Order: sequence, then structure tokens, then C-alpha cells
Amino acid sequence: MLIHPLPDPIAISIGPLAIRWYGIMYLIAFVQFIILGRIRIKQPHMASAGWSKADLEDMLTYGVLGVIIGGRLGEVVFYHPNYYLQHPQEILAVWNGGMSFHGGFLGVMGAMGIWARLHGRRLMEVMDLIAPLVPLGYAAGRIGNFINAELPGRVADASLPWAMMWPNVDTQPRHPSPLYQSLVDGVLLFIALWIYSRKPRPYLAVSGVFAAGYGVARFMTEYFRTPDYEVFIGPWILSAGQLLSLPMIMLGMALLVIAYKNSQTSA
Repeated sequence: MLIHPLPDPIAISIGPLAIRWYGIMYLIAFVQFIILGRIRIKQPHMASAGWSKADLEDMLTYGVLGVIIGGRLGEVVFYHPNYYLQHPQEILAVWNGGMSFHGGFLGVMGAMGIWARLHGRRLMEVMDLIAPLVPLGYAAGRIGNFINAELPGRVADASLPWAMMWPNVDTQPRHPSPLYQSLVDGVLLFIALWIYSRKPRPYLAVSGVFAAGYGVARFMTEYFRTPDYEVFIGPWILSAGQLLSLPMIMLGMALLVIAYKNSQTSA
């Protein structure tokens, strides 16, 4: 059985200054946004829409704020409201980990809505542009969770070759769920979405594929992750992550229906 290495969450320490791996993963996510974004705006159907490098850099500034504020508030409100009510001083301690993707998604939507309004663009036009740039950033964040030994998986069969003991949890073999989510919700979704978005698609379609694709992927990988809490809906038991993914699946499906019904090719 593998054993989680529990690496030092601090990558570099210079006097009182500490640079954490979790922060580095977010920096990698933001850098890849710019690199992939510059490739994307050169695609003929995107170039014809007049997107520029300056647009990407400006969006990133808004997006960083949306991710951090929305992601942290999502963690507080969706997952651990009672804990943070008792420890309000820890709400700002984002360097310790604890960011909600669903909260970050809402934060980015809000930030991009402000950017779009200021620049005379439609919100979903912006989302169609940036949707393929998101999954790899998410994958980097999950690697950060793994380094921090966060989000341990459910107990696994000890015969599973990659079953892993998390010494900070217990001595049982577990699924390395952050790695599953990094691969499936992140890398595989990126590949599918990037291939799909390389050609002109109806307005709203790329956003729809992202929302539905992420929702479905997250719903599946949540089966391998120890739930933050569970909700009983009739005969079904859903984890918090699954419950929050259902609106994304429905949103994505609705966007795709609208997109292909109107068939106004623009992204």
C-alpha cells in the first residue's frame, strides 16, 4: 500500500516569508490561462471576434479576484459554515487551502459579468472564450490539495495498486481522490473541451459543454472522495459535491439546448 508522503506545504521559506505549494499551484493555473488563451484567440473563429492579449490579461485580473473571493466564500458557505462561524479569523487564511470550485465558478461568473459590461461584451460570449482555459487550472488546484493532504478519498480495497494511506487521517487504504479529480475533472475535461472548441460552435455551446462536462465528471469522481457531508434525497444519498454539481449539469444542458436551437455560430 502506498503512503501519502505528507510533503511540507511550504515550498520556499525566506525569513518570515513563506511561499506555499498551494499558492504555486494557483500561480501555475493563472499562467496557463494566459498561455492557452493566447493560443485560443489566434484560432480563426475567435480572432474574427476581435479578442486581444490585453483582453486576456484584463480578464485574468478580474478572474483572480473572482476565484479567490468566490472560492473562499463557497468553502465557507457551502461546506463548513459552522466551523467558520466559530473561527471567523480563519476565513481569510486561503494559504492553508480550502477553496470551493463551485464558489469560484460563481465568483468568476460575477467578475466576468462586470468585465463584459465595462467592455461592451455579452457575459456568455466571454464565458465561451475562457471555458476551455479553466480545467487545467482546476487540475493544478487539485494537485495543491493533494500536497496539502486535503480531500482524502473513501476507503479502498487494499489490493488496489494505488490505494494510499493518509497518515493525517488514519491507517486505512484510501483512494487518492484529489488525483482522480485532477485527471478526470481537469485534464480529461480540458482535452475534450479544447478539441470541441477548436471549431466554430453556436453561441453558448462551449459554455454548455464545460458546465455539463464538469458537473458530470465531478459527480462521478465524488464517489471516490470522502464527502464533506451527505444529503438524502428520497432513496439517494448525495455528497455535497454531487449536490452542487447537479445545477451545473442542468445549466449546461439548458445552454446546449438553447445554443443548438438558435444555431447562431459565434464561438
